[in-house]
Amino acid sequence: MKVKICGITDLDTALAAIECGADALGFVFAESKRRITIEHAKKIIRLLPEDLLKIGVFVNEQKETIEKIVEDTGINAIQLHGDESPDECTGFSTPVIKAISIGTAKDLLKVDNYGCEYLLLDSPKGKYRGGNGTAFDWSVAAGHRVKGKKVILAGGLTAENVSKAIGMIHPYMVDVSSGVELDGKKDKGKIKRFIDEVKGRKRNGNLHYAR
Repeated sequence: MKVKICGITDLDTALAAIECGADALGFVFAESKRRITIEHAKKIIRLLPEDLLKIGVFVNEQKETIEKIVEDTGINAIQLHGDESPDECTGFSTPVIKAISIGTAKDLLKVDNYGCEYLLLDSPKGKYRGGNGTAFDWSVAAGHRVKGKKVILAGGLTAENVSKAIGMIHPYMVDVSSGVELDGKKDKGKIKRFIDEVKGRKRNGNLHYAR
């Protein structure tokens, strides 16, 4: 099971997350309390492993702007977290992750309209388009299989509930931001506990498995 730590704003946290076993890091270029500048993201990304998935998060941004940020920063995947249509999610130079807000089972009907390699299932928007710390009703998506796409699960995940969520949704990757924060800042201990839970690592002599 793969893990994405989203809302990275400093190199120390990025390196700590990688050391704990993170497979992907997210950099938010949209309105958010975790928003990062292009220049700062570039400085961090150039010091990260080349094969790490470095994801830029955008909301209703112009394609030309996104491609310029990809070129300037070195991100190697983009997450479109706004109202982008299926057509607006095509033709990019990097893999695309389309975020879908899940409120009811009807929202799952949207997923087949997108030809992206990845689909991210998230809770309905709050103040921001993501990272609000609320989970959607996982039972809505339980048993729903998306053919030909890698599903990423986000929204209100923590070390305490992620195993249950994985068992119900069986995603390709889980995505966490506020669930590994303390007082609004990324917490290394919470990051480690979350990743350990997902990866099924030994703790206190007991083996924890995440399905």
